[in-house]
Amino acid sequence: MNRTVWLGIAFLVVVIAVIVWTTMGLAHYRVEVCIDYNGQSNCRTASADTEEHAIRTAISNACATIASGVTEVMQCERVTPKSVKWLKTK
Repeated sequence: MNRTVWLGIAFLVVVIAVIVWTTMGLAHYRVEVCIDYNGQSNCRTASADTEEHAIRTAISNACATIASGVTEVMQCERVTPKSVKWLKTK
């Protein structure tokens, strides 16, 4: 194999290693959030680098399935969660 192929393979290995390293190291908080909105209830789990990001992500994920349209999703995301359960904290 010529030099260009080896450089391409090395570049691919480095990119994959960086992706794995960054995704494994950032999620320090894991939370399960349950939301009640418009007579429907949904619970979702999320992981993130901060507590706030984890809660925000779980709320957004829960609201995405029980609210329809941008306005309803935004209203749902402002509702106080029915429950917040921390699953893992580093």
